[in-house]
Parts: sequence; C-alpha cells; structure tokens
Amino acid sequence: MSNLFQILRWAAVLLLAWVSGRLITKAKMPAILGWLIAGMFLGPYGLGILTAPTLSSGWYRITITWMQCAFGLMLGTELILSQLRSYGKALILTTLSQSLGTFLVVTIVFSIALYATHNPIWLAPAFGGIALATAPAPALSIVQEFHTRGPVTDTLLPMAVLDDIVGIAVFFTVNSFIASRVSGGAVPLYMIPVMILLPIGIGVLTGLPAGLLLRKRTGKANTLLILIFGITITAGIGLFFNRFVFTNITLNYMLMGVSFSAVFSNMISPVQLQAVTEWFHPILGISLLASIVDLGAPLDFHLIIGAGFFTVVYIVSRCLGKYFGARAGARATHMPKTVQKYLGLTLLPHSGVSLVFTGIICGVLAGSRPELAALVKGTIAAAAVINEIIAVLAARKGFELAGEIGSGLPDK
Repeated sequence: MSNLFQILRWAAVLLLAWVSGRLITKAKMPAILGWLIAGMFLGPYGLGILTAPTLSSGWYRITITWMQCAFGLMLGTELILSQLRSYGKALILTTLSQSLGTFLVVTIVFSIALYATHNPIWLAPAFGGIALATAPAPALSIVQEFHTRGPVTDTLLPMAVLDDIVGIAVFFTVNSFIASRVSGGAVPLYMIPVMILLPIGIGVLTGLPAGLLLRKRTGKANTLLILIFGITITAGIGLFFNRFVFTNITLNYMLMGVSFSAVFSNMISPVQLQAVTEWFHPILGISLLASIVDLGAPLDFHLIIGAGFFTVVYIVSRCLGKYFGARAGARATHMPKTVQKYLGLTLLPHSGVSLVFTGIICGVLAGSRPELAALVKGTIAAAAVINEIIAVLAARKGFELAGEIGSGLPDK
C-alpha cells in the first residue's frame, strides 16, 4: 500500500471520527468518546481502514510524534510561574499522593490476587507501575471541548505534566526490579533521570529562541510559523535522540512540547499569550483528534467480552487508587473542596501510556517467563478498552459536578 493511499485512508478515518464525535455530543456525551470508539472500530481490529502497517509506518509515527508535541502546548501555556507559586507545594504533594497511592493500592491488591491464584507475588509491582500513569489527552480534549475553567481544571493541567514525570521514574524503577527477577534486559536506573530531564532540556532549548521571536509582537501568520517551526525542530531533535542515541527507550514528546511552550509562555505578556493560544486552537484541535484516534486504534474491542478476573481487579483497584489518592492529597494540602471531591475522576484516562508500559514489561518477561508476559498483556489490553470508555465519561462528570463546564468561555 503506497504512502499516499495510507494518508488518504487516515484522513478518511479522522473525518469519520470527527463526525462520530459530533453525533455523540447529541447524547450529551463528550466528542472524545466518539473519536475513541471510531479509532477502535476503524482500526486493525475493526474494519481495518486504518491498518496495522499504517500505524507502524515511518510517516505516521513521525506525524503522531509532531502532534504529541503540539498538544503539549495546551499544558505548557498554563505553566505560568507567577500562577504556579500560589499552589505549587499543594500541587506537588497531591500529584505524589495520587500517583504513589495508585501504585501502592494496585500493587497490594495484585499481591493478594496473584498469591490466591498461585502466581509469583513479585509480578504485582509491574501492575502498580503500569497503573499509576495518566494519559492526559482525553482529559485535555474534554477541557477544550467543554471550555472548563476552575480549581479542578487549573490543578489538572499542570498535574498532567508532573504525573508523567512521576510515572516514568516509578515505572522504570519497577521495570529494573522485574528484570532482575527474570534476568532480562532493562533500562539502567541511571537512565531514568535522563528520560525525564532530556525532553525538558530539548523543550527549553527550542522554547528560548521561540520566545525571543514572539516578543517582537508578530502577527498571526508569523506567530503560527514560529510555533509550527519550533514544534518541528523540537520533535526532530527528540526523534534524533530516539533513533541514534537511546534506541532502547522512547522519549516523552508531549513533555518536550510542554517545556517548549512553558518557556515562551513565560517570556511574553498575558495578552499576547491569549492571542497565541487562540490562533493555535485549530491546530491543537486536529492534534488532539489524531492523538485520540491513535489511542483507540490499537485497542481490540473484542477483549471486552473476554475480560477476566485480573482485568476487573486492575480497573477497580486503579480507580480507587487514583480517586482516593487525589482526594487524600488535596484534603491534606487544603485545596478547594471541588478539587478534593472531583479531581480523581479526571485522572482515570490511561490507555495510551498503559500500552507502552505493558509492551516494555512484556519484553522483559517474554524470554524466560512467557506465561507471565501473556498474563500482563491480556489483563492490561482488556482493561485499556473498558477503562478508557468509563474514564472519559467519569472525567466529563467530574468537571460537571465541579461546576466548571462552560466557565472558560470568553463571556465568562
């Protein structure tokens, strides 16, 4: 299949996903749910319009990488230092509470479940390490679609960045522990700081010149050119490191986009920043749509039928860990009541990150313990499908209960 034909089919899938999103909003549900379902049904496990070779092709992966950097701007433009100082400590403590709380809850529950089913207990931290990460794109799509604004939204956006950093550190520490049990290959522990700091450093490196150019108060066309060029250079540097330097790890491109935009956002005036975000909004919307479709395409919806004991245990324990971990942290740091009650609901989306982490763990287990690799893969794959549908609805409900839907509209 030629690249041009693949691109045309992908464009058709994006159009159908957008239509699905419009239709599902008629039922008072978020458009992202339509995008996600369209990705599943039009992907390799459904109608096959978006094929497995397309998903693994070079042009597709580069494009999705660029878009991951691009939707990082939605987070980075919110990281204004003057605003972060007011709740910085509470934000960090609540992030640690919900991330590490989820890791502990899932690990403890799986220790019991694995012992009861005569499987090795040392596998439990693998499920905990996979569970603590949050996929930011679904919640960000809801923020954009429903124009949410308020304490929950203001806490969630920077937390999505911190959550990724904690997730990387904990998961790869767990991965090294699992590798030591089965004598498989793993990322050395000294590489964990590199995986966190390198994407941030790349974003800072490209964000500084972008900020200097934007400070000249250029018009809309020049501003968009600066942003598009900056994102392209940022993603290109990341791809270079992934291909030629660190071939056994995958850098976080969203974190690069966040760092890139956070730097220039703190270099320009609030009025100009508002104009920049408004002008970039259509590109951000397309990037989110493509990223959500990419999230749904690898999910096999047939797994819902075969979901078993471990899948149910995983979904329930992760939801409890996220919700009550966030609630405990927010309450201990005296954050607003709406944050205490509803932040946890917005942190449930998960699948993209979980599938990446699952692939890494299964690669470690496959050589000497293939039966355990199959157990992990089957549990998380089924959970990814079921959890993502539940999580999107829960996140939307969380914003609704917090009274933040529509609060970000210009007239508000």
